[in-house]
Amino acid sequence: MIKDLPDNEVTDIAVAVALEGESSESKTWYVYLINLKQQPIENVLITSKGYGEKDGEQVKTSVLRHMFPIVGATAFKVIEPIDEQTFGLNNEYWVSYYIGNQIFDKKFIFLPESIVDSNFIRLPLVNKPGVMIR
Repeated sequence: MIKDLPDNEVTDIAVAVALEGESSESKTWYVYLINLKQQPIENVLITSKGYGEKDGEQVKTSVLRHMFPIVGATAFKVIEPIDEQTFGLNNEYWVSYYIGNQIFDKKFIFLPESIVDSNFIRLPLVNKPGVMIR
């Protein structure tokens, strides 16, 4: 099925993990889809999952699916909250969307321990600290 998809290059689309807030006990994190394009994207489907090794055992999270009918030009959407305990895993977001009748898709993977303060930037459009993959 993947072999049937056209080889359209994904540009100006990003997935980001942002720090929303923190208290003395915990931090609150959200994952965002950021459309940096000057045009909207439509029928956006995102699957998310975590996988990897933790304490010497293979771990997999549930696969979650998200759908947005439209993400406006230079706009963003919250995909989901993310638990800090999964930062030691690969966190994968597979994004598919349409522009007109052309389909685009790309896999974004946050590697273990990549969501750390030293990788933080000010996220475009979202205007919060976080880690972004384009």
